[in-house]
Amino acid sequence: MASTSRTRTGRGRGGRGSGSSSLPPPPSTLPLIIEEFFIVVYEDPLVKKALPKKFADYLDGQEPAKVYLRAADCGPRLWTVEVLFDGQGRMYLDKGWEKFAIAHGVDFGCFVHFKYEGDDVLTVKVFDGTMCRKYYYSDDEDTDDESDDDVKPCIHPL
Repeated sequence: MASTSRTRTGRGRGGRGSGSSSLPPPPSTLPLIIEEFFIVVYEDPLVKKALPKKFADYLDGQEPAKVYLRAADCGPRLWTVEVLFDGQGRMYLDKGWEKFAIAHGVDFGCFVHFKYEGDDVLTVKVFDGTMCRKYYYSDDEDTDDESDDDVKPCIHPL
């Protein structure tokens, strides 16, 4: 019984000697784009929250006085939250964060995901300690949270 051998030719993707590289540029030449990040709530969920330094760096000295939080899947309401900077490049969510946190069930062990939408708007998703996302909807028709001091929570569906 004679054995046969097969020889493969290099005809797959890219081939040899194509002369062009499809590799991305080295990381140092890519622009810094920080659109999404998360924080883990290890301490009191109602006190000011530090955002990642890389996000503050991404804002490149713009230092907004306030940001607007929008809970994903919870209607068009924007929650106004004042922002503090500590002079060392750290950015904090301050006045207004407590109301947002109460209304969206932010508690110890939660993961809070932020997506920067531009124009000082951050879309927020809250995940509980089991790593499952909390889904909410709003029955609040009023989208101006500065007109009242009551916290109108989004409703967690059963």
